[in-house]
Amino acid sequence: MTRYADLGIRPVVNAAATLTRLGGSLMPLHVLEAMAAGAESFIDMFELQRRAGERIAELTGNEACYISSGAAAGMAIAIAGCIAGRDLDCIRRLPQMDEPPAEVIVFRSQRNGYDQAARQTGARLIEVDSPAAADLDLAISRRTVCVLFFAGAHYARGAPPLDQIISTAHARRIPVLVDAAAQIPPLNSLWRFTCELGADAAIFSGGKGLRGPQSSGLVLGKRSIVENCIANGPPNHSLGRPMKVGKEEMMGIIAAIEWGLEQDESDTLADYESTVQRWIEGLRDLPGVSVERGYPSEAGQPHARAVVHIGQTAVMTRAALLAALWDGEPRIAVGEVEPDAVALNPQTLEPGEDEIVLQALRRLLART
Repeated sequence: MTRYADLGIRPVVNAAATLTRLGGSLMPLHVLEAMAAGAESFIDMFELQRRAGERIAELTGNEACYISSGAAAGMAIAIAGCIAGRDLDCIRRLPQMDEPPAEVIVFRSQRNGYDQAARQTGARLIEVDSPAAADLDLAISRRTVCVLFFAGAHYARGAPPLDQIISTAHARRIPVLVDAAAQIPPLNSLWRFTCELGADAAIFSGGKGLRGPQSSGLVLGKRSIVENCIANGPPNHSLGRPMKVGKEEMMGIIAAIEWGLEQDESDTLADYESTVQRWIEGLRDLPGVSVERGYPSEAGQPHARAVVHIGQTAVMTRAALLAALWDGEPRIAVGEVEPDAVALNPQTLEPGEDEIVLQALRRLLART
């Protein structure tokens, strides 16, 4: 069996985050076993999508669930569903439209690279540059197919509270889709946006905090949204046809949710906090370096990071530090924040790796 080392690839100690470019997260054995079992036979993919979705909806208290090949794919397919519904002719023509383009409302303060998943449907993004719900109401037109909201504390400024968005949009019969790709923890995000706040759908990455397959995602929420996703998704010939999710990933994401619901999340978050405090204590005496607790995480999750500021009197620049960590043995990835700082995230570390990160930083940043 070919392994990473056979390809000349070095594993990474990931103190950055559940980043796609680093492989997302590491799957528990329970998930790997479920994926292996899923590879043992052929099945009807339409039937599996429905039955697997029913199981996840049951686990999370939602009406329905669509399993996608990641959160961005879930966003694209859900928006395609808002545009085309289950009209086969319209589904097959997307992203081309005979009429003026469909409109998806977004908040200017929340614009980011992921909204390309919305634009690839052919939809036009309409920006609201105000936290006033009245301005959202003014932006809604007869071409509006949905409001797209990006969840997380780091996106909250510049947009109305989500409950006001939902109330305003629903008064005009417009669905609200919540991109919550990295909003686990907390695990209750799986039902809070939809069952408690009333969003029509919430979209999650399966390969981040859920620790499922990297090429999996969830669209959780109303049955009508999910049925439209099924019609616009693979293996149908549709805009979603290139966004395949395999039978193995479908079984794996079920297992990941089952596994996650069995964990004590409060203990996990307490472990993260303990790791951050150890980093702060272990790095604060280094020359030219200051370290502080950063909260929330880079994705607005409710856990801390250690933010390490590299001052002008430090023994190396931030750029040199990043290079030395990446080129060292083992290879270490950290987050990049502000012009002079790195962030250490405990979420993606295996037991004992926090000490490896600490000692590497001390070795590189101590005066010799």
